Amino acid sequence: MGKPFKKPLNTLKKHGVMGGLLPLRGGGERTKGIFPKKSGALLFAYCRLFLLGLVVVALGAIAPAFAAETYPSRPVRFVVPFPPGAGTDTTARLIAQRLSERLGQQFIVENKPGAGTNLGTEVVINAAPDGYTLLLVSPANAINPALYRRLAFNFRRDIVPVAAIMRVPNVMDVTPSLPVRTVAEFIAYAKAHPGRINMASSGIGTSVHLSGELFKAMAGIDIVHVPYRGSAPALTDVIGGQVDVIFNNMPSSIGLVQSGKIRALAVTTAERSQLWPDVPTVGETIPGYEASAWYGMGAPKGTPGEVVATLNRAVNEALADPRLAARLTELGGTLLPGSPGDFARLIDEETDKWGKLVASLGLKVD
Repeated sequence: MGKPFKKPLNTLKKHGVMGGLLPLRGGGERTKGIFPKKSGALLFAYCRLFLLGLVVVALGAIAPAFAAETYPSRPVRFVVPFPPGAGTDTTARLIAQRLSERLGQQFIVENKPGAGTNLGTEVVINAAPDGYTLLLVSPANAINPALYRRLAFNFRRDIVPVAAIMRVPNVMDVTPSLPVRTVAEFIAYAKAHPGRINMASSGIGTSVHLSGELFKAMAGIDIVHVPYRGSAPALTDVIGGQVDVIFNNMPSSIGLVQSGKIRALAVTTAERSQLWPDVPTVGETIPGYEASAWYGMGAPKGTPGEVVATLNRAVNEALADPRLAARLTELGGTLLPGSPGDFARLIDEETDKWGKLVASLGLKVD
C-alpha cells in the first residue's frame, strides 16, 4: 500500500507538510514523521478522496443556481404541432414574442404539423431536456393517448408541464339556412329529423369533433359526423350549406360570425366568453356540458426544475401584460396563469374526460 504514494509523500515532506519533528506524547525525544509510512499513505489517500468529495458537493450545490442564472443563453425552439396561420399558431407566436422580450433570447416558433400533433410532440420528447426545445400543448395531447392504438411515447410521462396559457371556447356554428336560432331549437329540430343533420369537424378525434360528439350524447340526438382535413374546408361547406353544424374553435369563427356567413348558437365553455357576452353557453341548455380548447407550454422529461420555474414565471408575467392579455382576449381566450402543478392537473383532468368519451364511442386511429 505504501509504495504508490511514496513519491507524493516525499514531495509533501520536502515542502514541510509532513516531514516536521513532532514531540512524543508526554515529552521526550522527537522523532521524524507523523506516523509509519504505510499508515501515512492510507491517510493521504483518504484525505485526497475527502477533498474530492467536497469539490463534487460544492459543484452540485452551485450548478442549479448557475443554470438558472444563465438560462436561456441561446435561442429557444417553440414547436407548434399545427400548420402556420391557425389559432394555435397565432397564440404561440404572441407568447414567443413576449418571452423573447423578457428573457433576452429569441423564442422561435417552429411549425411541425402531422399525425394529429403526434409528429411535433415526438420531436420535443426526443430533444435534449435543457429547456431549448419546448412544445405548444393542446387538447390533442389529452385526446390522443386514448385515440391512437400505437404511440411512440407516453405524453404524461415524457413531457413536463411548464405553464398553461389560455382556454378558448369552441363555438356551435350553424349554416344560416338552418331554421334554428337557439340550442333548444336545434335539439328540437334534430329530434324531428333524426339522421338528417350533418355535423362537420376538422378531423376524427379533434377537439372540434369530440365537442360535437359530447353534445350529441348529452342532447340525445342522432346527427351524422362528417370529418374534413382541417377546419378551413369544413367551414367552407358550413357556409355553403353542404353541412349544417360545426363546433369550431373560436378564433377561426369570429370573422365568419361577424360577417353573417355562419350563425353562432352558443359557446362550449362553462362560462360565457368575454368577447361575446351575449352568446349563451351550451351548458345553459344542457346542464353540465363543457368542452373547450386550451393551450400551454411543455418541455421534455428531465428538464431542470430551475429552467421550468424560469419559463413558468416568464409566461405568467407575459400573461399579466395588458397588451398581450387584450390580444389573447380578441382571440376569445380566457387567460390561465398558474404553476406547473396547476397545468399538470388540467392535463390530467382533460385526459381522463376525453379518454372516457373516446372509449365510449369506440374511436381508434392507427
